[in-house]
Amino acid sequence: MNLQLENKNALVCGSTQGIGKATAMLLAQEGANVTLLARNEEKLKAVLSELPNNKQRHTYLVADFSNPKALKDSVQASSIHYHILINNTGGPAGGAIFDAQIDEFEKAFTQHLKCNHILTQLLVPFMKKEGYGRIINIISTSVKQPLDGLGVSNTIRGAVASWAKTMANELGAYGITVNNVLPGATNTERLHEIINNKAKKTGTSKEEVAQSMKNASPAKRFAKPEEVGYAAVFLASQQAAFINGINVPVDGGRTKSL
Repeated sequence: MNLQLENKNALVCGSTQGIGKATAMLLAQEGANVTLLARNEEKLKAVLSELPNNKQRHTYLVADFSNPKALKDSVQASSIHYHILINNTGGPAGGAIFDAQIDEFEKAFTQHLKCNHILTQLLVPFMKKEGYGRIINIISTSVKQPLDGLGVSNTIRGAVASWAKTMANELGAYGITVNNVLPGATNTERLHEIINNKAKKTGTSKEEVAQSMKNASPAKRFAKPEEVGYAAVFLASQQAAFINGINVPVDGGRTKSL
């Protein structure tokens, strides 16, 4: 299937590792011009050199999602207009919600919802002009089924999902879709962080924790980052033009709800 992404410009957040990097690679493979966005310039340069390139225009922007103003300034300073926005950033630290400090909620709200909103407001005017826009948020299956030990993440991810659905309703008439990809346990640095923390708290080995997490999915394994990326790339395509305002779990069947 030709996803017709040639001459489309994509801004991919959190694209130096994990799902963000995999999504950027796949978008480039499908012909899109990719702009990587993350906070570590050395890592950005390394990923930029790996992107598939068939006379495409790839570049990067340095920004930290803990600083919304700097993020806005960085994107505004770019001369590129984008058809595709992949909102993606690392999840909040784990822990029981009762034990969470107020600043943990504030930090996560800033990084996940405020920054998504800033980028959307910056990019949508061009998308409207083009009659083509794809806003894809990489969030979590916790928006369907809250996950134990991820209290702050469950709360903020749910807010992002509601924001996205509302935005989808408002922008659909302009040829712009807004959808959420919900990764399950995916083989990334974030997952290994969660495994390490669970192992320490429970006094069990990392191997036991990992196997228990794998067993929670009918697939009995972790997702590969590119398996999540494929879902995002399809939603970015012309073929997905009538898919709007939905949550797409990529979790091997772990989520119990329909």
